Amino acid sequence: MQTKKVRKAVIPAAGFGTRFLPVTKSVCKEMLPIVDKPTLQYIVEEAVAAGIEDILVITGRNKKILEDFFDYTPELDALLEHDGKEEFLAISRKMENLANMYFVRQKHPVGFADAILYAEAFTGDEPFAILLGDDIIYTDENTMPGIKQLIDCFEETGKPTVAVMEVSDGDIAKYANIKAEEVGERRYQIEKIVEKPAVKDKFSNDAVIGRYVVDADIYDIIRRTPPSPKGEVYFTDALQELARQGRLLGCKFRGKRYDAGNKLEYLQANVEYALRDPALAQPFRAYLQELVQKFGK
Repeated sequence: MQTKKVRKAVIPAAGFGTRFLPVTKSVCKEMLPIVDKPTLQYIVEEAVAAGIEDILVITGRNKKILEDFFDYTPELDALLEHDGKEEFLAISRKMENLANMYFVRQKHPVGFADAILYAEAFTGDEPFAILLGDDIIYTDENTMPGIKQLIDCFEETGKPTVAVMEVSDGDIAKYANIKAEEVGERRYQIEKIVEKPAVKDKFSNDAVIGRYVVDADIYDIIRRTPPSPKGEVYFTDALQELARQGRLLGCKFRGKRYDAGNKLEYLQANVEYALRDPALAQPFRAYLQELVQKFGK
């Protein structure tokens, strides 16, 4: 049977952003800028670059700003057009036409797996990509977007696929950890996956980060998955059922991943994206060099 094409993406964005308090008391973490773009824009652009046109963002209360950001802004566009600011007008109109954007609210903040259930009416019986808003994956012009690498794996094999990267022992407890066997270039058959184990209990140093491609049966699997002692169904536990069935693959993607919900990595992303910007690179590099000399050791 021919594998269905992945045409839709889901971006869970209902979290409170507690790691960035106090700013996230009134500003959505997905709107925190990296240079001149909100974090969410990088995620959407990755999906669009992978050929996806229909994107559902799962939001929460007080996050209407996410919907407004991708909307038509007649007053701003009219002002930019009147003032002859064609460069900025093009930027505004690009956002309005970036993708077919849809939004739904998660009624109660009870986790990632619950949020995904809100996408069922949107995806129907189609497979779909999931991109977490905290994770930004940079790829250069010669490398496929991160989510596209997973989509290709899914469409070639018919198996749900998760993004995998190697982490240090110190970071094991932050991620889902996998036991897997290499079955191709950068591809792994996952035997077991567990949520945030202690270092002494790890299977490997391979961790799952926020990119997934799954089939429509994930909804029934989530509904059948028993909750944790805290009362929350973990998406990792649903993935473990796929692994038990021999249907879960890991893809060690090419690219650099930033955890935009981590303060240090968020700052690193700002610096490195600025250094990749042709207009900023030279003066910003000179500024950084001055800082190093000034503060030195």
